[in-house]
Amino acid sequence: MSPTNERSSKTRATYALNLTLAAVVGQVGCLTSVIVLAALFGGLWLDSRFSTKPMITIVLIGISVPITLFAMIWVVKKATSRIKTDGEQNPQPSMKEELISE
Repeated sequence: MSPTNERSSKTRATYALNLTLAAVVGQVGCLTSVIVLAALFGGLWLDSRFSTKPMITIVLIGISVPITLFAMIWVVKKATSRIKTDGEQNPQPSMKEELISE
């Protein structure tokens, strides 16, 4: 493989990794927003039903924080387990292995 092709391959791999990381960050941001907004609107609705103005909303938002942290860790772990390094995708034999095989 020529140095130009090798550099181009590394550039493409870096670009793909950056896109994957950006997608993970987007997923985590959306997931966080959904969980917190669900807790907020659910709490407001329950407070209006039971006339407990701020209490249920505060409790649900407080509970949503650890749930959000757990969900973020789960999404990031799941996404990073699918990412393969360049060495795993395209293993190159070492110089010693090439000499031995000849």
